[in-house]
Amino acid sequence: MIVETTMPGLLYRGKVRDTYDLGDGLMLMVSTDRISAFDVVLPGGIPHKGLVLAHISKFWFDRTEDLIGNHLVAMAGDASGVAMPEGLSPEIARQSMVVKRAQRLDVECIVRGYLAGSAWAEYRRSGTVWGQEMPQGLVEGQELPEPMFTPTTKADVGHDENMTPDQVLDMFGADLARQLEEKSLAIYSSANEYARSKGIILVDTKMEFGLLDGGLILIDELLTPDSSRFWDASGYEPGRSLPNFDKQYVRDWLDAQGWDHEPPAPELPPEIVERTSKRYLEAHRRLTGEELSLD
Repeated sequence: MIVETTMPGLLYRGKVRDTYDLGDGLMLMVSTDRISAFDVVLPGGIPHKGLVLAHISKFWFDRTEDLIGNHLVAMAGDASGVAMPEGLSPEIARQSMVVKRAQRLDVECIVRGYLAGSAWAEYRRSGTVWGQEMPQGLVEGQELPEPMFTPTTKADVGHDENMTPDQVLDMFGADLARQLEEKSLAIYSSANEYARSKGIILVDTKMEFGLLDGGLILIDELLTPDSSRFWDASGYEPGRSLPNFDKQYVRDWLDAQGWDHEPPAPELPPEIVERTSKRYLEAHRRLTGEELSLD
C-alpha cells in the first residue's frame, strides 16, 4: 500500500514530503511513500518508505541535539494538545512529525566521505571533486583524504546545481556560511562514527538548515536512506560494488533502462519496489536497533 495525503491546509508539497500549517508556529511534516531519483519524482512509490524516513529522522535528530538544535517537536502521534488537520489517519500520523516553522536556507549541505555518485563522475572526468584537485589513482568507493563539504542549490523543480564557496559566502555571509560548513562536517563525522559501529558506512549525506529566532537549526529530514548513501561495512573494498541500504538500487535500475534523467520517469517494476522497501527497513533496523511495526 502506497501512503499519500489529501488533507486540508496543505502548505507545501515537495518531492517526497507534504507540509501542513498547524498554527502557532508549528507545522505537520508528512513523509510520504513517494520516491525521487535524479531530482525527478517517480511514478508510484515504495511501501513503508515514509514510515522509515520519519522514524529514522527522529532517531538522528535526537542523537545530534548536542551538536545543533532541530525543528522536531514530536512525532504526530505523541504531540498531545496540538490540533491536527482533519482527516489525519493513525497510519499517516505514524509517518508524520510536528515541527517548528523555520526560515529555510536555500542550500543543500552535502558532505562526502567517499568517492561515489556525482563526485566519482567528476573525478573520472577531471581529477577533481567539486573543483578541488584530488590525488591521482583513486578508485570508486575510496575514502577521501578527509570529508568534503560540497553544497548545491536547492531546486524545487529541476536539478540542483553545485555551489562554490564564494557563492555560499555571497548568499549567506561569512558567519552563517562558516556555521553551515562546520555543523555539516561535525554531524557527518559523528554520524559516520556511530554508523560504523553498526556495520554501516555513511558514504555521503545532505542536510538542510533553517533559521529560528535568529539561530541555525536542522530542518526537513536527517541521515535517511533518501538523503544519504549507506554501504554495508562488511567486506568493504574500494573499487567494487557494495551492498547498499538506500535508493542507489533504484538509480542503478533507472540507468540500466537508458533513462535520460528528465521527466517522465519510467515506472519501477514490482520486484524493484519490493527490494527497495526491504533495504529501507533494513537501514532503520541496523542503525536504530529496532524493528518498525508494519501493522
